[in-house]
Amino acid sequence: MADNKTIACNLTLEDIESLAETLDKNKLERIKIKNGDSEIIIEAKRKCPPPPHHMPPDMPPHMPPMSPPPMNAPMNSFAPAPEAAAPAVKEEKISGNVVKAPIVGTYYSAPSPDKAPFVKVGDTVKKGDVIMIIESMKLMNEVQSDFDGTVKKILVNNGQTVEYDQPIMIIE
Repeated sequence: MADNKTIACNLTLEDIESLAETLDKNKLERIKIKNGDSEIIIEAKRKCPPPPHHMPPDMPPHMPPMSPPPMNAPMNSFAPAPEAAAPAVKEEKISGNVVKAPIVGTYYSAPSPDKAPFVKVGDTVKKGDVIMIIESMKLMNEVQSDFDGTVKKILVNNGQTVEYDQPIMIIE
């Protein structure tokens, strides 16, 4: 082997560690990769979970048992009180083109922690320029601008989890 970090199937040690993390994160028992005569199997050693405590059906484990209502109490008197209305969130008027997350994942403003961000507020971008990365399932997905213009606002922080179709950036 020319590179002491290269292992069977042309995987690096980092690749294998990433697969092991995926195995653990997704509670998988085993991953098998085969390439010609080379094969690698990553297996998880899992302990059996302890048996659950006996709880009455439909009772969350963190809730103490309730005593039954008095016989003369109306049935609806034990209904949960309606929650107080949340204060209205003042929506900011957004003008310009909104760039939304194409997938669920983690937003990264730069190609790596030691590199400059793809764009900053005030930068001019052209359609097709890479403006961010969204990491999803250990894959780094470059997101390109669909618009020409100037970055007016970045709505999320570097490293923040984003949802599908969540506004990320405004370009005017």
